[in-house]
Amino acid sequence: MKKAILYDTTLRDGMQGEFVCFSPEDKIKVAKALDDIGIHYIEGGWPGSNPNAMRFFELAQETKFKNSTVTAFGSTRRANISPDHDKNLRALVECGASVATIFGKSWDLHVQIMENTLEENLSMIQDSVAWLFAHGLRVFYDAEHYYDGYINNSTYAIETLKSAVKGGCKTIVLCDTNGGTLAHDIERITADTINKINAFYLSQGNSDAEDIVFGIHTHNDCGMALANTISAVRCGVRMVQGTINGYGERCGNADLTSIIPILKIKMENDCILSENLKKLTKLSRFVSETANMTPLNSRPFVGHSAFAHKGGIHVSAVMKASKAYEHIDPELVGGKRRVLVSEQSGISNIEYKAKEMGIDLGENGKYGKSIVTTIKELEDDGYQFDVADGSLKIIMEKLTGQYQPHFELQSFRVNVEKDKDRPCYAHAMIKIKVGDTVEITAAEGDGPVSALDNALRKALTNIFPDLDEMHLVDFKVRVIEGSDGTDAKVRVIISSRDENNIFSTIGVSEDIIEASWQALSDSFQYKLSMRN
Repeated sequence: MKKAILYDTTLRDGMQGEFVCFSPEDKIKVAKALDDIGIHYIEGGWPGSNPNAMRFFELAQETKFKNSTVTAFGSTRRANISPDHDKNLRALVECGASVATIFGKSWDLHVQIMENTLEENLSMIQDSVAWLFAHGLRVFYDAEHYYDGYINNSTYAIETLKSAVKGGCKTIVLCDTNGGTLAHDIERITADTINKINAFYLSQGNSDAEDIVFGIHTHNDCGMALANTISAVRCGVRMVQGTINGYGERCGNADLTSIIPILKIKMENDCILSENLKKLTKLSRFVSETANMTPLNSRPFVGHSAFAHKGGIHVSAVMKASKAYEHIDPELVGGKRRVLVSEQSGISNIEYKAKEMGIDLGENGKYGKSIVTTIKELEDDGYQFDVADGSLKIIMEKLTGQYQPHFELQSFRVNVEKDKDRPCYAHAMIKIKVGDTVEITAAEGDGPVSALDNALRKALTNIFPDLDEMHLVDFKVRVIEGSDGTDAKVRVIISSRDENNIFSTIGVSEDIIEASWQALSDSFQYKLSMRN
């Protein structure tokens, strides 16, 4: 299998996903991270469509990339005008990119919707490719809706690709734009297309069909984007397009954080260096942070739960032979094994977690059984430690006499006020002790927990400046059992993150402020313990 060519479209197609947005400066940061991991092509956007994209290309010209080539995206010329008079094509030339990826219509339905003729559509494709080549750009051709077009009218769909080849294009990307094609159809259509286009290329007097590079671009509307991409690669496709974390319109694009390790590890395709593969988890989290999107725990390979084990039997087996319940070594993709603790846990879970967290269970593990018992009692009371590693570490340290708090609460006061025609606002005052130092601070917030968080952060940052890198990712409140009405217990789970880690803490109480304080305090104690 030839080395796959990795083509990232996070900064264009990914931005079409709901809630996903990057500023031009953010896009440069993401592009540099993609370059660092070894992505071959980075699609920076459509310079003819918006100022954001144009600004990115201006910044990209001032940025040095060591592995990646930045590409510009656009469409074929408009109907019934020459390429010289098409603003979008001119923008591709003027943006400074050396490669242009243009899309055209492969499905005759779309040609009809655009009130165009089939003949003119073929001319638009050929003319646009030839014009861009004449102006010094390399050209990749994206055959939009190719698989739907092939199923509806295979003869015409093939002709659209031939038009791109006639224009001089040697990189043809087959797109499942609606994301509705199944893997067996992807294989059948891709194999037939490659055979026919290679034969056509040779019929034009060319000597080597290997000159043509085929690509695949899939969407996930049927949950098949990854499978369809791999199916196409098996048929001879070399360029693999996708986005980091699968961001994209509707249900998203093929996820490069799954595609890359599958190609590299499972299919032994040398598409990326092994040392760069280890950066994949960090890259996934960096992109989600930059996009202000909560990371998906269950995301394969890079998700927080990708290598998490909860059942006691599983943990016991993994401790003896990791491959018993892990399909790869987590470290290959920059991840790590996580063992969860809950009421389903056995002594194996506790022993593993103690070793992982650097906690001494005492001679012959004497604290192990008491920790298991306490965990089960606390979970019966409403705690849930499989989703709160931070609080688990603190509990285990307390039960083994190893807990050393980094600060002690002296007192706090939270006030919430509501004026007649204004929304509620809150402010908090807190008094804490760090060693012999006492800090008293006050802060406002959007609610009582926000105000308390701001006040505690303000007090601690005076002593621990690096706390600035830690911030809240998620805040969840759940009524544990509602039959007691407003007197029912609530569970609060806070997820926090810094540059390299995501961690969660928990609090349980009949008072939501008290439960929130428990989780909030633990999050800061846990973060500070990571400094040691």
